Amino acid sequence: MRMIFGLVLLAGLALAGFAIHTAQNRFSQYKSALASSQQAVVPVKDVYVVRRQLRYGDPLRPSDVRSISWPANSIPAGAFGSMDEIFPQGETGIRTVLRVMERDEPLLQAKVTKPGQEAGIAATLTPGMRAFTLQVDVNSGVSGFLRPGDRVDVYWTGGGGDGGVTRLIEPNMPLIAIDQQTDEQRNNPTIARNVTVEAPPAVVAKLAQAQATGRLSLALVGVQDETESESVEATLREVMGAEETAARRDVCTVRTRKGSDVVLIPVPCPADG
Repeated sequence: MRMIFGLVLLAGLALAGFAIHTAQNRFSQYKSALASSQQAVVPVKDVYVVRRQLRYGDPLRPSDVRSISWPANSIPAGAFGSMDEIFPQGETGIRTVLRVMERDEPLLQAKVTKPGQEAGIAATLTPGMRAFTLQVDVNSGVSGFLRPGDRVDVYWTGGGGDGGVTRLIEPNMPLIAIDQQTDEQRNNPTIARNVTVEAPPAVVAKLAQAQATGRLSLALVGVQDETESESVEATLREVMGAEETAARRDVCTVRTRKGSDVVLIPVPCPADG
């Protein structure tokens, strides 16, 4: 009887030892896996995002933002890392939204004004650049389909040999305002009277001279188009052909009045000399 009891006791001790050994192995494996996973964790930093959709002109308030963990090696340029950066102590003015931001989108310096600054053109200008306004109509302004954020090629048409010339004077110019509207999310077509472009002072001088001496026309550049138009020029001779251009030079007109109307009558041009 005692022998049976002893054998049972030994078997129990053996089983207990085996269980402890197995548990120790499993615990060691768990610790190794945990250490490996900790080594693989990407370092993060706090980045502030918006809690809801914010549109152009909306005021930015503390309740509109929250912090989230963001991979430290891929933080967007211009992101805010603290509430004090967004709402500096001692600043009483609010920031204003310049571009549409969707929920959970990072808040960037380029998308809001400085504290107390209004959401006008001056707040969006790139350092060193100037805002310059061009006069357009339904024809020269791409039938009203322009909006802030688009890019255009600017053509000048003026006097010259063979009846005038049209020349590309500045390609890929960014539009920052249409009339008084600077909201890039505006989608409804509007017949604009003025468009405002962003350009360095040297280009502003060229545009001012071109606008004063001829007529400007705009050509819309595609959103995905990264090419830059080369030097382009067209004369009346190229458009109509040399023979027809010569024929037009041989015909003059005489103005005559019929009642309240002025009529142009074609007549042969007088011989030179």
